[in-house]
Amino acid sequence: MDGTTQETERHQGMETAASASPPPALHASVRGELPEGRAIGTLDIARIMHAIPHRHPMLMIDRVTDVVLHQSAIGLKNVSGNENFFQGHFPGHPVMPGVLIIEAMAQTAAVLVVESLGDYAAGRVVYFMTIEGAKFRRPVVPGDQLRIHVTRERRRGNVWKFSGVARVDGVSVAEATYSAMIMETAPG
Repeated sequence: MDGTTQETERHQGMETAASASPPPALHASVRGELPEGRAIGTLDIARIMHAIPHRHPMLMIDRVTDVVLHQSAIGLKNVSGNENFFQGHFPGHPVMPGVLIIEAMAQTAAVLVVESLGDYAAGRVVYFMTIEGAKFRRPVVPGDQLRIHVTRERRRGNVWKFSGVARVDGVSVAEATYSAMIMETAPG
């Protein structure tokens, strides 16, 4: 390379750096949020219970996999014949209530939110705001494994909107779009 070529490349590099998009907003780094798009793998039940306050019998997910911070995650629920809701829904014909499938979607999304926000989310709670377009395609019964795919559609401040699809053996059993807000503590 000659001196002219090096000077041209250096100048183009400065233009590229100057025209590049600005760094992420300071507020995210100050709050301790983790970088968007970072994959963190699988979260076991202990990590889930650290992230969200739900406990048996209202904890509707057993594991969260394929977590991509600020973007998506997959919640797993192994549906057992011993679930307390099967006692009354329905005797002799157990079916997992659709609202609990939606709750499993929300819990998967809440874990994604808390993991994405890092230390900022400590001690906070995620509350449903809306549920839209809920559809139930087929019954979920004992022995099924729900794979709950949640994807963030958008985020504005402390309000997050998600789409969720629950599948059993690759077949969609339920879907919904919903939004939630992360708050300091329970209103009171």
